[in-house]
Amino acid sequence: MQKNVLVIYYTQTGQLEDIIKNIAQPFEDKKDEYDVTYYNIQLKKDFPFPWPSDVFFDTFPESYLQIPREIIPPSENILSKKYDLILFGYQVWYLTPSIPIISFLKSGYAENLFRNTPVVTISATRNMWMLSQEKLKVYLKKMDAKLIGNIALVDRHDNYTSVLTILRWLTTGKKEKSGILPAAGISDEEIAGSVKYGKIIGKSF
Repeated sequence: MQKNVLVIYYTQTGQLEDIIKNIAQPFEDKKDEYDVTYYNIQLKKDFPFPWPSDVFFDTFPESYLQIPREIIPPSENILSKKYDLILFGYQVWYLTPSIPIISFLKSGYAENLFRNTPVVTISATRNMWMLSQEKLKVYLKKMDAKLIGNIALVDRHDNYTSVLTILRWLTTGKKEKSGILPAAGISDEEIAGSVKYGKIIGKSF
């Protein structure tokens, strides 16, 4: 009997989507054992990318206060199914789960999906992810989700450098190396290698 795996994520740049699909690949490779479903969280009024500077700074208060926006509901096919595992990919904004993630968690749809279900959280951030993860754990606990693991891929450059590169990426859309600044975000090698985490999860599963 197939086990149902739900992959939930939100991404603007596509980086997290690449990572989470790599992690899900070992399950995709065993279609006789696993049925993998993807849910890309979408806001009815999404944030722009690249970010205009005024939007970037104006978003800080509502991010910190975890003020949700209206989302496009998951399909009935997703909502009607019981899952054996959820891979939950989320962005960190201002040391907090991003507004789209908070919007999903507060939407009313998340509770039924997460209740009594094993969850692995996945983030791709600067190395300031821990406070955001603690905030996320509060939501998962309230929904009676079974948090069984967390995978945090981080930008391995120093904090000063990563601040400059992430600001350049978000406000201009330019990720590649430029002058003395390295490429922004998680390295291509680590993104490609993230498939190993799916294999580890599969062995435990």
